Amino acid sequence: MDRRDFLRAATLAPMLGLVSAPPALASFAPPALASAAPDWAGLRRRLTGTLVRPADAGYDAARRLFNPAFDGIRPGGVAYCASPADVSACLSFVRSNRLPVTARSGGHSYAGWSTGTGLVIDVSRMKSVTYAGGRATVGAGAKLVDVYDKLGRHGVSIPAGSCPTVGVSGLALGGGIGVVSRKYGLTCDTLESVQIVTADGRLLTCDANQHPDLYWACRGGGGGNFGVAVSFTFRTHKTSGITVFFLHWPWRKAGAAVKAWQSWAPTAPDELWSTLHLSNDNGLDVQIGGTYLGGKAALDRLLAPLVAAIGTPSSRYATATSYQHAMMVMAGCSSLSVAQCHLPGQTAAGRLSRDTFAAKSHLAYRKLSADGIRALAAGVARAGRHTVQLDALGGAVARVRPEATAFPHRAALFGVQYYSKGTGRTWLRGIHADMRPHLGDHAYVNYIDPDLTDWRSAYYGANAPRLAAVKAAYDPSRIFHLPQGV
Repeated sequence: MDRRDFLRAATLAPMLGLVSAPPALASFAPPALASAAPDWAGLRRRLTGTLVRPADAGYDAARRLFNPAFDGIRPGGVAYCASPADVSACLSFVRSNRLPVTARSGGHSYAGWSTGTGLVIDVSRMKSVTYAGGRATVGAGAKLVDVYDKLGRHGVSIPAGSCPTVGVSGLALGGGIGVVSRKYGLTCDTLESVQIVTADGRLLTCDANQHPDLYWACRGGGGGNFGVAVSFTFRTHKTSGITVFFLHWPWRKAGAAVKAWQSWAPTAPDELWSTLHLSNDNGLDVQIGGTYLGGKAALDRLLAPLVAAIGTPSSRYATATSYQHAMMVMAGCSSLSVAQCHLPGQTAAGRLSRDTFAAKSHLAYRKLSADGIRALAAGVARAGRHTVQLDALGGAVARVRPEATAFPHRAALFGVQYYSKGTGRTWLRGIHADMRPHLGDHAYVNYIDPDLTDWRSAYYGANAPRLAAVKAAYDPSRIFHLPQGV
């Protein structure tokens, strides 16, 4: 059994005074309206990378995101940037021509906002991963499977997610909940510096001492808001043996599983991360799995109270393995090579497939009551193909102050993702509304949700005003403009 079998669809898966405007940017005025058609040929000549236009042979492949639901969107051009200078040239082009611009790393935006009708700046060719002295320097276009693989050769890693084709940029900029977060924190918690091309075309290195306000915003403020990130430097952790586990119960145990898991998972030792899935996909299922940074015997002892509270599982799988192989298991690629664990077109051997889905989220700051548990189980039991995923937080995530990074949800016990196959949102809206009285209005920006109206508060909480000030300082003309843009 691997994570694809287990999760089925989861491979889809302040103060204003602290902010100062950078020199020569606070007075940056919007360009005059273009007097002629955009000179796309001129942009092509300026790039060391590749510009793909609608008449070009590779256009249909270039414009696609991970989710086929957005295949109808036709950008004016897709620029595969090979360097920060390429990104700067693209931003000059869109400023001069008053074109919409969108940054794209892995193309996994849940709302399709890593594409648009103007110019898509694709950073996937800036994908190098290097390691020295406990630090990893990772190009913004690197996919998670490659980050794990290349760092694993040095016996180190960074805390990150499970979907292998997600780009590191979007993950880190939105926070980065992952499969070892309880031990090592969010992806953004290990981010020591980021290089970003801002709206005026400058390449800035941002860290605790240089442009610290922008550095702060890049740790949870969401991708596509403040500039185009091109490189990240992360603090790494050493890797060793790890145990992966999957347990399954019949549907009649759904309520007992939620009740037991929500008390057990967020307070377990930091080394233990787990996820609970209630699924309705060709049958109703209750599944719990995760990772443990230790041996199988110790894991069995930690699982004992959970199993006692729920009952004997109908199936149980746990195995000790290498860290790198565990990440492949969680990616749904346990039987594939790293080269195969990509979409076709990303590598010559890529064997993964795109997936049509829609999703919404909550972050749970308190345990669900009995009524909340019943509402959740009843929502999953409705007709359709859908899953609710609960991911444990706590541990290292909770030991960072909510205002220390732009990601505010440090006190959350677990994250909740509602996932539906296909493009329909009726079931999603229904279960989200049913759970709102029990979970409130907190949401995760990396599961961006076009239905939300009070999204600023939901994603950013008390950090929203400071993020708005950073936006005003570094992109006063709102060159980067998303429907839910800061």
